[in-house]
Amino acid sequence: MRRGDFDDLTAFIAIADRLSFRAAASRLSVTPSALSHTMRQLEERLGVRLLNRTTHSVSLTDAGLRLLERLRPAIDQVVGALEDLNQERGRPFGNLRIYASHMAAAAVVTPVWRRFLSTYPEVRLELQLGEAPLDIVAMAFDAGIGPRDRAQADMIVVRVMGPMKVAVVGAPSYFAQRPEPRAPDDLTRHSCVQYRRGGDGVVFEWPFEQNGKSRKISVDGQVMVDVPDLAVRAAVDGLGIAYTIEAYVEPFLRSGQLIRVLEDWSPSFEGLFLYYPSHRQVPAALRAFIDMIRAANGAAPAKCLVENPFTAD
Repeated sequence: MRRGDFDDLTAFIAIADRLSFRAAASRLSVTPSALSHTMRQLEERLGVRLLNRTTHSVSLTDAGLRLLERLRPAIDQVVGALEDLNQERGRPFGNLRIYASHMAAAAVVTPVWRRFLSTYPEVRLELQLGEAPLDIVAMAFDAGIGPRDRAQADMIVVRVMGPMKVAVVGAPSYFAQRPEPRAPDDLTRHSCVQYRRGGDGVVFEWPFEQNGKSRKISVDGQVMVDVPDLAVRAAVDGLGIAYTIEAYVEPFLRSGQLIRVLEDWSPSFEGLFLYYPSHRQVPAALRAFIDMIRAANGAAPAKCLVENPFTAD
């Protein structure tokens, strides 16, 4: 089909519906003479007369009637598809694909996903987790969530969580056998869940801060992990004390499965950011997702005290 054939066939249907060049031209926002020229060119290309016309009336030839019968269902489908797409621009709809770090999924996505999907039942959320930077455009993701440095220079970056407070936690069963630490140095007498960063293989030293003074503590224990949520799981199971963030452990603190210690020594990590390729034609589902996350987290910027080890490469 030639580039202009669809427009020409749409013009033919407009004339056939109204049996008037003037009325059809008004509907299509063209002049009657331009519309007449379009029809002459279409008939010449097809080698078939579609319309009988005089200065006073227009009627369809037999060939024109047969063509109209075949065209109308197809044109109606195209018009319907365009109308549906136009309506979808204003409402969250379709697939929303997000690439997020484990921490971002736990701290940003899972707290709102039930409300988001119940509010927008026509959205299907696909969440893929990974700690390594990823080209979200090449992998057909709508957005990514993680530390700011994951976003490419030309991407739009939106803060979705302010600085995250550290939480040092252990299970009641663990503290039933050992006294709670009162200062960071007390951790040398405890079994701590160690964390080895996947990017560089470095075993994380636990940073603490109080009254503007910072320090790091090397800890020891029976368990070492390279995924932050496994450290929390180990703590819940009574295997030792874990160093993590509030958002990870807040449900376990509420339920009493974990106890928080050293809170007055706990610093904050930099917050999390959602990033996506462009301001133009942002999908309604993504826009609604961003709005809900920001409303839930009140993502106001603030000073970061220590580097977040759980997102470092």
